[in-house]
Amino acid sequence: MKTNFNKLLLAIGLIFVIAFNQAGAQTVKWDSTYRPGKYVEQVAKFRADVKSKKDYIFLGNSITAGTDWAKLLGLPQAKNRGISGDITFGVLERLQDVIDGKPSKIFILIGINDVSRNIPDSVILGNYKKIIERIRKGSKKTHIYFNTLLPVNASFEKFKNHYGKDDHILWLNSEIRKLKAKKVTVIDLYPQFLDKDNHLRAELTKDGLHLIPGGYKVWADFLNAGGYLK
Repeated sequence: MKTNFNKLLLAIGLIFVIAFNQAGAQTVKWDSTYRPGKYVEQVAKFRADVKSKKDYIFLGNSITAGTDWAKLLGLPQAKNRGISGDITFGVLERLQDVIDGKPSKIFILIGINDVSRNIPDSVILGNYKKIIERIRKGSKKTHIYFNTLLPVNASFEKFKNHYGKDDHILWLNSEIRKLKAKKVTVIDLYPQFLDKDNHLRAELTKDGLHLIPGGYKVWADFLNAGGYLK
């Protein structure tokens, strides 16, 4: 009887250890302190740039950084504030310099690198709201435009950490659309870049994540057609 009881206790103990280890294995680590290699250099460059209350600021990561916005849109006041590899925490860290310029408009596209680095969706959304609140507080006349995240295309097999996370993109985009309640203008880019399989259109990208000139033309045409640049 005692032997059976001991075996039962041992079995329960093993089940507990296995469950605990599995729970630990499912805990995904993430880092809010990550900054791209050229982050400091780029921030210093942005800080040194002449600022105007007429500026249109395009704020984000490499997808934003990948074009000359002034040339693309025919607007000299369009300023590129994209940093390749940046995450929402990086944007928050450098946001004050943007706010200090009191720009006319700020166009924000950020978050896909957060998703790739396993930063929880709720944390990313919280950072979106912090970005909005800080702009509202520091530059009351600035119009805030928040873009939905673009889809990705795993067939290119280059940015594997960004692939297989479509549910996160969809959830964040659904929450971005709700930011209208905060008197933020939402620019729903996501549907404009989808193919029939709900992936980033292959003809608009070079690697399944970043856009080629044709992709930026789609973006620019959508901004113009929507009246977002007036």
